[in-house]
Amino acid sequence: MAADTPIAPRSLMFQLRLALEEISPVPIPQFMMLLVWIALGGFMLWYLALRENDKPVRYTVPSPKLPEKHEILDEPSIKLAGSSAIQCYAPATGQFLGLINPATPNSIDRAVEAAKAAQKTWATTSFRARRQVLRSFLQHVLDNQEEICRVACLESGKTMVDAQLGEILVTTEKLTWTINHGEKALRPDRRPTNLLMSYKRNTVYYEPLGVVAALVSWNYPMHNLVGPIISAIFAGNGILVKASEQTAWSSTYFANIARGALVAHGHNPALVQSVVCWPQTAAHITAHPDISHITFIGSRPVCIKVAASAATALIPVCAELGGKDAAVILDSVPKSDIPRIVATLMRGSFQASGQNCIGIERIIATPSMYDNLVSILEPKVKALRLGQDGDVGAMISDNCFSRLEELIQDAVSNGARLLAGGKRHIHPDHPKGHYFTPTLLVGVTPDMAIANEECFAPVMTVMRAPSNSAEDVLKVANGPPFGLGSSVWGSESDPTLQAVVKGLRVGMVAVNDFGATYAVQLPFGGVGGSGYGRFAGEEGLRAVSNLKAICEDRFAWLGIRTAIPRPMQYPIPSQETAYGFAKGVVDVGYTTSIGNKIKGVLGILKNL
Repeated sequence: MAADTPIAPRSLMFQLRLALEEISPVPIPQFMMLLVWIALGGFMLWYLALRENDKPVRYTVPSPKLPEKHEILDEPSIKLAGSSAIQCYAPATGQFLGLINPATPNSIDRAVEAAKAAQKTWATTSFRARRQVLRSFLQHVLDNQEEICRVACLESGKTMVDAQLGEILVTTEKLTWTINHGEKALRPDRRPTNLLMSYKRNTVYYEPLGVVAALVSWNYPMHNLVGPIISAIFAGNGILVKASEQTAWSSTYFANIARGALVAHGHNPALVQSVVCWPQTAAHITAHPDISHITFIGSRPVCIKVAASAATALIPVCAELGGKDAAVILDSVPKSDIPRIVATLMRGSFQASGQNCIGIERIIATPSMYDNLVSILEPKVKALRLGQDGDVGAMISDNCFSRLEELIQDAVSNGARLLAGGKRHIHPDHPKGHYFTPTLLVGVTPDMAIANEECFAPVMTVMRAPSNSAEDVLKVANGPPFGLGSSVWGSESDPTLQAVVKGLRVGMVAVNDFGATYAVQLPFGGVGGSGYGRFAGEEGLRAVSNLKAICEDRFAWLGIRTAIPRPMQYPIPSQETAYGFAKGVVDVGYTTSIGNKIKGVLGILKNL
């Protein structure tokens, strides 16, 4: 390293390690340093909370009730013949959980009105008061992790490990980030002025929008529901969340966790509303005149209908529509890093049974990496166990199974090799559960349907890049119409890696990692068929705020204000004189040479 090279942020840990080793008689392992670093971070969070002296308030939330009789449905489905009720069941077993009456347009109106009334008072609260609510919210999640996971697993079919990562970890991260950084994102933002308007002070304010809405998917029944709530209420809004019909049973419980935090601090719980309804009723939400913003998480076909409906009321929409995320494995990957990469590819592909919008849908390996990678992945995929006590849980429904089997068979008939899985699975202990065998499909080419359509299932596809060049890799990676996230693996000093990262047509890229962007609350969203807009991070908070630009007189106390010069006052005495004056103003303000600016001044004086 050159003597004048700036110290990278990560070298702070290295410096801390050196300092500790000076007082330690034995070398300090890297993992111990990581623990020290985490402990220091925890101490800082504790210190910030202590400085405000705002300890979380603990509260209780009743768990969703189960029927007294344990019943396994013969034909598990959310639709019940002869009834408009939503039939809730456990996709892992087919166990009946209960019936939910769907919301009607009238009940939606009442919910929006209640949130609107509560928001008028909530909008006047301070950021500190909002942090108090979120701290108690965070404490409740931490205190009730197992219960939250069990409820999420029962209705989604996922395993407890997947729930811990996909429901608890990301929710506590979002809460913690918002507590620590939310105010900074929404603080009034000073903007620059120019020469002609140098007497002006320019500020952008981020104000509450009113009542916002979120229509969320079922794959993360807790996090997808409360994520928009966290951002909405911190920005000073009320919110109506429409949960998926597939997770109707648990939605009230998860919404009540947010409401409980409000009640614990004396605020109106009506600020947060949750409903479940059939698709034909959802249009009443998406075109509602009192809804100011919509966050939609779901499929592209449904989003087209949501956006069309919202357009009738000119409601802005943030759309997150899934993806066909690629994990690009380059030649420059160190051999020693392959075990870590393989472990990450397995989790990225099979977590939540592949029902993850930023899950790895395609592994694109360069020629020198391809064969070795396939040989390592094959026994690992074959060893995966199905079931909530195994490795891969159930899928939310069996509606997509025929499509998945057709996509896989189509690929095989066109030259791909099926090394594992590829079909639905009848679980010996839970024959009414919705299971699809963990699948490994290799030799997939860009022209195959499975390389371009989102599977959203436990299907791992491996593709061979034509070469290690960035151009060839990007041609494959950017092939599908989606553009949500991706990951690129290789040496950080490899020019190809940097070129691929820059060339990917996506909204998010993790370098030598998977899904890391959301774990640190960077803005979440994509391009193309993956939607538009962003949630999470500063951009997510500002998206549910009214950006109000205010331009004021900086020296009003001196009487310095904008005045219309006499040559330009209506009625204009002379167009020629007025034009000459206006041209002089433009020359003074925007020409780049001193000589032209002087000419501008002379033009102003000449035409006064």
